[in-house]
Amino acid sequence: MAREYLSSPIGLLVLEANDRAVTRLAPAEAEGPACPSALTQRGAALLARYFAGERVDFDLPLAPGGTAFQQRVWRALAQTGWGETTTYGALAAAAGAPGAARAVGNALGRNPILILIPCHRVLAAHGLGGFAHGPAAKATLLTLEAGGKE
Repeated sequence: MAREYLSSPIGLLVLEANDRAVTRLAPAEAEGPACPSALTQRGAALLARYFAGERVDFDLPLAPGGTAFQQRVWRALAQTGWGETTTYGALAAAAGAPGAARAVGNALGRNPILILIPCHRVLAAHGLGGFAHGPAAKATLLTLEAGGKE
C-alpha cells in the first residue's frame, strides 16, 4: 500500500493507493511513515494545486471500498463539478433511490476518499448539512472552490 501525507487547509491528510487506484484520502491524526508511489505523488501534486485555489480535474483512478448502494451514491456524486453543489435528495434521485436522502447522508459519511469524491458539495435542503470531517472543513472546501482560479 502506497501512502503519502500532505498538509491542507483542513489539516493533515493521508493519501493511500494500491497499485491501480487511490483507495483513501482522509484526515490523519499524525504523520507516519510515507511510502510514495507514482500514483500518490501525482495525487498529492493535484491536491496541492487544488488547495492553492486552482481548478483541477482529478483524473485519478479511484477504488473506494463500500456497498453497492454507497458505490452508486459516490458515482452519482462524481457528476457534481467544481464549484457546484447538490442536495441529499437530488443525489438520492441521481443514485436511483428517490426518497433515500438519509441513506445518502450515511453513504457520504462513509466516503473513504475525501475531496476526490466530493461529499463536501452536498448540502441540506435548508443549510450546509453534515460532513464527516466537520462543518468548518466543509465550509473551507466550498469557499476554496467558490474562489478558485480557472
